[in-house]
Amino acid sequence: MRLRLPVERPTEPPTGYKIAHPVLSQDGTRAGFTGVSLGGALPYGVLADASCVYGRRHRPPARLCDCGFHCVHERTAAEALLCTAEHRSAVLLDVSVLGAYIRFERGFRCARQRVRTATVGPCACGATAVALADAGWGRPGWRALAPACAGCVRGRPSVSLAGFARLAGEGLRVVAGGAAAPTPSAELTAAEELGVPELMAEAALLQARLDWFQTQLARLGERGAGGAEQG
Repeated sequence: MRLRLPVERPTEPPTGYKIAHPVLSQDGTRAGFTGVSLGGALPYGVLADASCVYGRRHRPPARLCDCGFHCVHERTAAEALLCTAEHRSAVLLDVSVLGAYIRFERGFRCARQRVRTATVGPCACGATAVALADAGWGRPGWRALAPACAGCVRGRPSVSLAGFARLAGEGLRVVAGGAAAPTPSAELTAAEELGVPELMAEAALLQARLDWFQTQLARLGERGAGGAEQG
């Protein structure tokens, strides 16, 4: 006898939670995410359809396969994954479970998902992040990003939280988390919604970059002056 899974017909999409690494395309025009385990080599956008990572020709999520987008029911369960060393720079995602899905004890495996909110953790130094900067690794055509405060961005390729939300599109909200409660300064869906707090964060990021460039220019000036004296 063939076992059949119970059918659910929710009135609205279920909510799930997961962690992922934010990524920026090589040309800097697109933003998305890449998973931390199965399927991590395939970056996805805010609204995306799953595909079988094993190359099989069935529609995810197949009952006898592991394909599909994975997420958990409880936010605390996803937050716990951020404690491991390899996931410290990941972000927490709130997602809408779309299309066909399979419900498990701890979460879902679905055919389609929409990322509604990305919560960015603190910078490695402990300060609240104002940008996502080059993490030093990536996927072909995609640069992985990590939370960074204004003082730690320096000359690294980076994008502000507002800029990441704008590039990702589809109404994504980006929230700066950390020791303090999330602030509205990072809850952005489009560039035209920038207010005073958002502009202050952008200004802090630009000031950090300017300070770094001034330091480098000062060093070059000192070297040039030393060479002239020797001549």
